[in-house]
Amino acid sequence: MTTPIPASRLTVGICSTGRVGTALGEALAAAGHRVVAAHAPSPASRERAERRLPSARLGTVDDVVAAAELVLLAVPDTELPTVIDQVAAALRPGQIVAHTAGAHGVDILDPIAQRGGMVLAIHPAMTFVGGPEDTERLSSSCFGITTADPFGDAVAAALVLELGGTPVRIDEAQRTLYHAALAHGANNLIALITDAVTALQAAIDGPHHLAAQATVDGGATGLPEQILGPLVRASLENVLNLGPSALTGPVARGDRATVQRHRGALEELPDPGVALGYRVLSARAAVQAGAPADLLDSIEVK
Repeated sequence: MTTPIPASRLTVGICSTGRVGTALGEALAAAGHRVVAAHAPSPASRERAERRLPSARLGTVDDVVAAAELVLLAVPDTELPTVIDQVAAALRPGQIVAHTAGAHGVDILDPIAQRGGMVLAIHPAMTFVGGPEDTERLSSSCFGITTADPFGDAVAAALVLELGGTPVRIDEAQRTLYHAALAHGANNLIALITDAVTALQAAIDGPHHLAAQATVDGGATGLPEQILGPLVRASLENVLNLGPSALTGPVARGDRATVQRHRGALEELPDPGVALGYRVLSARAAVQAGAPADLLDSIEVK
């Protein structure tokens, strides 16, 4: 994308300074914009703003709108309609308002557009943990952008490029599908790895509770994560580079007997959800790999 980056610097206000808003505020400040105001409704968000956005004056939503040319709405989806109405009531025509919600485009910002604001949906496709690494990761992230017109598209793309990110245009009607894909790939990955850690910890503990002797040096603190880490990272890189052909293991080999033994072992765990998750994902892998029908029949959840 070759959208030119505007030379003018914007005054920026942020509602609110949670993990996403703070990281984007830091990144915008590093790009030369001035973060002048922030709404920090909780003690944690106030502490975060004071520490990481020292140039921002803390105040109400109205204060943020009054101070800024670009108002960034980084609030939970459930709070977004209320904050939009607050911003619309205080807006001056020509101000830029962008939200960071993945599941919404710009239609939700219509109260602001009706009052003469430029509306943008700019969603960083990244997970945020609340530390400075969040800001660093933005420079290698894609951003899903949805706008109301070509001028808004140019502004949104320019802002993303200034942060070092890659703008990707998502149609208004496809925002929910876009967000579902990200949640499935990233959020559900957390559930998958958590289940794998649970099963691996049980295997390390064993019936005789030998976890303290699990390594030659003794001790097993964080050992499931240590074992899984290199394997999972390699698998992730492989599938991103090679697609479904990266699949290895018993499903890829059509090894029904081993998959059945896996099921039996996982079904002995106290949490039945681990075995259920294994069956569901193994069935998807079997379909993608073109595994024999008898293997799919043996693991598919009916």
